[in-house]
Amino acid sequence: MQFQKKTLLGAILLAGTTILSGCVDDGVNGEDASQQTINLSQIATYESGVFDESAAEIVTYDPVNNRTYVVNANNKKVDVLDNSNISVPVLQTSLDLAADFATAGITGTVGDANSVDLYNGLLAVAVAADSKTDNGWVAFYKASDLTFISAVQVGALPDMVKFSHDGSVVMAAIEGEPSDDYLIDPEGQVAMIDISWDGANLNTSLTTIGFTDFNIDGTRHAELPTSKMVLDGYSATTTDNKATVAQSFEPEYIAFNSDDSKAYVSLQENNAVAVIDTATKSIDKIIGLGFKNHSIQGNEMDASQKDGVNIQNWPVMGMYMPDTIASMEYQGKSYILTANEGDDRQDWLDNVVDQTDCENAGYFFGDDGDGARCIDAFSAKDFYDADNVTLVDSEGNPFAETNGGFGEDNELRRLKFSYHTTLAMNGGTEFTSLYAYGGRSFSIYDAETGQQVFDSANDFEVMTANIYGDDFNNDNAENTGDDRSDNKGPEPEALTVGVINGQTYAFVGLERMGGIMVYNVSNPYSPDFVQYINNRDVTVDNDTLEAGGAGDLGPEGFHFVNAENSPNGKPMLVVGNEVSGTTTYYEIQVSEF
Repeated sequence: MQFQKKTLLGAILLAGTTILSGCVDDGVNGEDASQQTINLSQIATYESGVFDESAAEIVTYDPVNNRTYVVNANNKKVDVLDNSNISVPVLQTSLDLAADFATAGITGTVGDANSVDLYNGLLAVAVAADSKTDNGWVAFYKASDLTFISAVQVGALPDMVKFSHDGSVVMAAIEGEPSDDYLIDPEGQVAMIDISWDGANLNTSLTTIGFTDFNIDGTRHAELPTSKMVLDGYSATTTDNKATVAQSFEPEYIAFNSDDSKAYVSLQENNAVAVIDTATKSIDKIIGLGFKNHSIQGNEMDASQKDGVNIQNWPVMGMYMPDTIASMEYQGKSYILTANEGDDRQDWLDNVVDQTDCENAGYFFGDDGDGARCIDAFSAKDFYDADNVTLVDSEGNPFAETNGGFGEDNELRRLKFSYHTTLAMNGGTEFTSLYAYGGRSFSIYDAETGQQVFDSANDFEVMTANIYGDDFNNDNAENTGDDRSDNKGPEPEALTVGVINGQTYAFVGLERMGGIMVYNVSNPYSPDFVQYINNRDVTVDNDTLEAGGAGDLGPEGFHFVNAENSPNGKPMLVVGNEVSGTTTYYEIQVSEF
């Protein structure tokens, strides 16, 4: 099999590409944010002592009972931290989901706890089944005494749970991730649970919102913005081995607008957001997020992990593929904020070993030395030799013969990109641009029109490179500088917004490099950078890192606490760090001038 990727190394502009970078010039003026600034400072950390086992993921704060609830997927529990002394958080107890289910007579084997949220003394926990393709649950606890109340069975792999602002609804993103052998692929869904809760008695009513109407033979398939999104996935049960749209959709995260009339659901692998009308309990529309053009000024990126800092333009389109999303209001309109992490399906495609089935579904079949298998996360360095892949420039001439004609290691030879999407978007195997995972940024979209009004462009890589030099784009489980440049870069994942004295701030966590980027987004058309804080030590050896001596690693979940609910009267940000297994508290100091 052979394909050609036509490229011109350096800054080029791809014809017919919609360019969205930085702020746009058609926004309206926002309020003057110059009279206030904020600064985050670390005030406390709880250390679980568990490294790289997901011991601290999603967090939520309980101001009434002075507690933080931390999802601990490592032990399939929710850890309860006592914050009576906010400077010294201690483990009070853990919610043992499996034991509580067994006591209540709920059948089924409990798997990981994935998410937690709180409203008015009612705690909701997203709980997967031990076999992730089986139906999971949303479990409810009474926060005051931590007693188990009940559980509502939902679809396969509830990944995130979120209360509406008024507490009348809790929604769960039902990811429907495929089995490890890709023989089973549940449909993605959203579980909408109506809540009646008086502090003692709970009544629930479940509505399941699915996506089958958007399948190829469905009544709404024509509504899909296919030029701005990704439709992929393998199926062992169809004649063409292509997943249905409903199987392809894997809801990841949920945010409500200010009046709870809409819920926004990130469809990460699909580079899209679903908008749900909460009154009709139906899908209003699917917003395709489009693609980021890394060949234009301002959108430079580092494409190789073997060249230190080498941030420049490349003929690459970034698939935003957001994980966490949030919502804010501006002049009567809703806006969606996205942390553009990126994600692929390679974990499950590894186990598809039939070449015909693989290629029918639109993927690449090859052997990089670990055995022949189905490939989406493709890099030229892995497959050029055995699979006769060639790389040419815009004139059809081979690059320098170094490394088999793919260019040097400081070019595009090592970049991981989606073969499936690149093939689809280029209309065949002669590639003029590669479609890579993630946007290496955060973005803001008009929730009604779907227009991107802001993207942080190359800020994250440029800032971290200026601070850390060749140690930028580090991994989160070891100190290896530049290691992630070929694969999603700093990898923004966690995101939340908070309003302080009438001004709105976005907090964005970099999963790989670590740390928190802070922007004033009071005017979503023209945000201002405020601060980057990272307590990670990139100088220690990996033994010290694994022993907890490198600081926080892998920020996964954020929770903003306003001053009124904070234990010390100052706004606070609580961060769950998945790799270091730590929960860290940041005080937000406000300066007016």
